[in-house]
Amino acid sequence: MARFDEVKNLVMSLEGDFEKFYEKNNQAAGTRVRKGMQDLKTLAQAIRSEVQDTKNKAEKA
Repeated sequence: MARFDEVKNLVMSLEGDFEKFYEKNNQAAGTRVRKGMQDLKTLAQAIRSEVQDTKNKAEKA
């Protein structure tokens, strides 16, 4: 569940930058959003791999 909390925290940390980019057209905030989304993608892939590994270990046992 710690990984899920990481995902939630990352998404919530981007909220201000999303608002600045979409409502105020702040280009620097758009760059931060893109970086945050890339971090989210990386974290999601790590979680997917972890879940698959855990699932495969359970099937072998």
